[in-house]
Amino acid sequence: MKIHNPFRLGFIATLGVGLAYILLQSIGSLSTVLLYIGTALFISLGLDPVVSWLSRRKLPRWSAVAIAIIGVLAIFAGILLIVLPVLIDQITQLVRRITFQLNRSGWQSDFEKWATETFPNLDLPVVIDAVNDWLTNNIFSISESLVSVTVGVANGLFGAFIVLILTIYFTASTPSLKTAIYQIVPASRRTSFIDIAEQITGSVGYYVMGQVTLAATNGVLSAIFLSIIDAPFAMVLAVIAFLGSMIPLVGTITGSAIIVLVCLIPGVGDTTTALIAAIYYLVYMQIEAYVLSPRIMSRAVAVPGGVVVVAALSGGALLGLLGALIAIPVAASILIIYRQVLIPRMNTR
Repeated sequence: MKIHNPFRLGFIATLGVGLAYILLQSIGSLSTVLLYIGTALFISLGLDPVVSWLSRRKLPRWSAVAIAIIGVLAIFAGILLIVLPVLIDQITQLVRRITFQLNRSGWQSDFEKWATETFPNLDLPVVIDAVNDWLTNNIFSISESLVSVTVGVANGLFGAFIVLILTIYFTASTPSLKTAIYQIVPASRRTSFIDIAEQITGSVGYYVMGQVTLAATNGVLSAIFLSIIDAPFAMVLAVIAFLGSMIPLVGTITGSAIIVLVCLIPGVGDTTTALIAAIYYLVYMQIEAYVLSPRIMSRAVAVPGGVVVVAALSGGALLGLLGALIAIPVAASILIIYRQVLIPRMNTR
């Protein structure tokens, strides 16, 4: 009997490792699908406060969901229809101005002169011919990269469509999904579990709505202010401000820095405009931090600044921009569990 026990133990251990490996491989294969599901859940939780508000106005839930979804799609469509033509025109002007500046400055002749003076023994025509030969020999790889980028854009559009469908489904069936999850919990713990779960979902929903509101406020005010000071490509910079504000804590600073740097581009902006923009965004960030954010985020769970930084950096490292967006609600949820579950248990022991 003792002889067979090691073999049995080894077999069971090997079987467990194999099953764990297959499970990890399956999760890796389904990572894109899981990302779609997580994104849709995040958006649906953000829409849930709007749907609940409409339902309290005696609207059927299906009509409240339809109004919320159509409203969001209409807002984004309106933004695209208003901003996209301006963006295309202003980006074209930006490229033309930068190209004109480069051509006017004679950068190629200046570079050749600098290279000849710095490296007198360098045969510059041979180097240029070698670069041209490399480009010719690798033109297939460059074309392949362009095709990969095109396929990536198509996959992104397909993913956005899948997320939209899942968002509609999750938003419409949020109460039934919650009920199904609550029934899994034992009856003795169900009340406290429901209370904590409702706090978490409510916190995530109000956080999403609050972050979008802050980003929209920054984008609209930036468009107005940058147009008043005649900043270059005001609509492009306003979109940068909006997208930057979607990222918690560091997004507004990053977007403001990009806007100021664009205003400093020679031939495009000037130092005075950049200085005025820098002063404006310094003032705006103080107003956002001490006036707008506390009022808009009053119904979301407060997360300490240090936790926000760590959560945003960790989420960005794991899932990119989406990870940075959902990291703060996840941190808030963990804080709720810590404060209402772990601490009371520790105090009763």
